[in-house]
Amino acid sequence: MRARLRARARIRRPGRLAAEAVTLLVAAGVAFPLYWMVLSALKPAGEIQSAQPRPWTFSPTLDSFRRVFEQQEFGRYFLNSLVVAVSVVLASALIAFLAATAVTRFRFRYRTTLLVMFLIAQMVPVEALTIPLFFLMRDLGQLNTLGSLILPHLAFSLPFAIWMLRGFVRAVPEALEEQAQIDGASRTRFLWQILFPLVLPGLVATSVFSFISTWNDFLFAKSFLISDTSQSTLPMALLVFFKPDENDWGGIMAGSTVMTVPVLVFFVLVQRRLVSGLGGAVKD
Repeated sequence: MRARLRARARIRRPGRLAAEAVTLLVAAGVAFPLYWMVLSALKPAGEIQSAQPRPWTFSPTLDSFRRVFEQQEFGRYFLNSLVVAVSVVLASALIAFLAATAVTRFRFRYRTTLLVMFLIAQMVPVEALTIPLFFLMRDLGQLNTLGSLILPHLAFSLPFAIWMLRGFVRAVPEALEEQAQIDGASRTRFLWQILFPLVLPGLVATSVFSFISTWNDFLFAKSFLISDTSQSTLPMALLVFFKPDENDWGGIMAGSTVMTVPVLVFFVLVQRRLVSGLGGAVKD
């Protein structure tokens, strides 16, 4: 028996090694742009502008990062991005959880129509709605405010979050709710003390999507923040390093690296719940 298992292991081993090699190549290909970004941020100006770029440097420098942090109001831009991203994440998580529970647990008129509308909203490209949203923000008096960034991103993140959370809410057995009611728990108590912890991995997964899309936004910030630069976000701050005569690529790469750090920190903090959230919902 052991000999057969060893023979099977030997047969499968080449295929497994090939799969691992392909995985490493794909991971290297994905990580290479990040490596080149950090490398370019650490290179001196002469090496960045060299006609023969090299994937290493023997004289790293922090001059590019120094120029980024010495930029006027860089801290305000960072705080604005953080406020917008956190607001969208918290609001979308709360609204999506309640909406997913409503469309899953309750039967009401036009429920299917509402779900189809959520699906259609995901198919509309953001660029096609930028001009209508501009006039909407103008009529609401939200231009040149952080609200003009929070509201559109909240609207675009909700359909995806609701659709994803529906699977998690549906996977929670209805018998669990009935048992909680028999034990004297109200619907509100079941919602927040039992159902919410069970669908939390799904909330984390949708929150990562909302955070990344909001944090990296440039289109809405460029379109809705017209004259008040104090409301600008980090992607807008990178425009300072784009100059008519010659772009400051070191500053651009250093600013992009600084922008990437909060995303990595957020991902590390929610990594465990994210894996469980993408792996599947609770099973009966």
